[in-house]
Amino acid sequence: MIRRILLVLLLIFITCTNPAPAFEQHLFISAQQTTQQPAPAQPAQQVEQVRAIASPRNPLPAEAASAGVTRFSFIAYGDTRGRRDGAQEQYEHSLIVDAVVATIKRLENGAFPVRFVLQTGDAVVNGRDARQWNKSFVSLINRITTDGGVPYFLAPGNHDVTGADKLDAPMRQEGLRNYLAAIANLIPADGAPRRLDGYPTYAFGYGNAFFIALDSNIATDEKQFEWIKSQLEGLDRKRYPHVVAFFHHPPFSSGPHGGAIVEPPAAALRLRYLPLFRRHHAAILFSGHEHLFEHWVERYEDGDGRKYRLDHIVTGGGGAPLYAYHGEPDLREYLRNNATQKVSLDHIVRPGLDPGGNPYHFLLVQVDGDRIRLEVTGVDWGRGFEPYRSNKAELQDRNRE
Repeated sequence: MIRRILLVLLLIFITCTNPAPAFEQHLFISAQQTTQQPAPAQPAQQVEQVRAIASPRNPLPAEAASAGVTRFSFIAYGDTRGRRDGAQEQYEHSLIVDAVVATIKRLENGAFPVRFVLQTGDAVVNGRDARQWNKSFVSLINRITTDGGVPYFLAPGNHDVTGADKLDAPMRQEGLRNYLAAIANLIPADGAPRRLDGYPTYAFGYGNAFFIALDSNIATDEKQFEWIKSQLEGLDRKRYPHVVAFFHHPPFSSGPHGGAIVEPPAAALRLRYLPLFRRHHAAILFSGHEHLFEHWVERYEDGDGRKYRLDHIVTGGGGAPLYAYHGEPDLREYLRNNATQKVSLDHIVRPGLDPGGNPYHFLLVQVDGDRIRLEVTGVDWGRGFEPYRSNKAELQDRNRE
């Protein structure tokens, strides 16, 4: 019995004093090294870059080359941002694109071929997200520039570059970079006479019409204003009797952004740009922001007593969630401030009282010498949309002088 106890005590002593087996030591050291050494460096994650929209198959010629053109068409629409941006191609916008491409092909051999498309802004929900441009927007516009073959000119909306009112606002910069990357093949480059360097502000001439795209988010920016002023002052009005501007925020509207509300960009446009456009007798101002269609006519007299007309057209039915009529804006201060020119405003097309009365749509604009005609095309369930008791209007007064 005593011998058995001594044997057990001897085994315990040997176990406690001998080192661990070699393989156990190796495992312990390896584990210790694993916890102490940093993990291998991972490759830097690639930041997605916005793809440029494809160059148009039929770009506009140099301005001088189209000087004799007095008959052509162009298309205008806006606000294409969709519910699935970043996940899928914009479905509602695709309906517009289908109809636009079909219209371009239908008219290409006629007297009034479509030469380009204007878009009044809000291409995507969040312009700072490259996926939204690449996944949802760029491929659709490629159909217009390649299959349709025409240039596409986009003005920046608040969803594209944020609503910051300063060019260099930090929140704005990422969206602006993406916007400029998307349209890099479509607008004049920095340094060109028709581009304001560093800005999404540019112009172009075709035939007997001159077009200006401005950033209404920064409508208070003095440099942009002075550049547009210089473009208008240097314009050959015999060559360009028609001046058209397109931008995002409407100076006058009756949707949720208008009515009793006067947003800062609208106030700045009323104060600075509308007197400038009247001074140079602009023909049409296209805007969006309100997801509906409405039409205002501003009439005024110049210093010589001649009467003029300026059409304000809001076209925001390009695919964004539709809006409805919210009420008339208060125009008393605007009219009072411009009484010397006998300014008046006529709301000739008001939007529907519910979104169902304001379908997705685009505009076909026909330039015919000194006359301009407009045709509104509703798509999907909006086919048959007739905002003028027809879908056509002539943008001039019959008793014009």
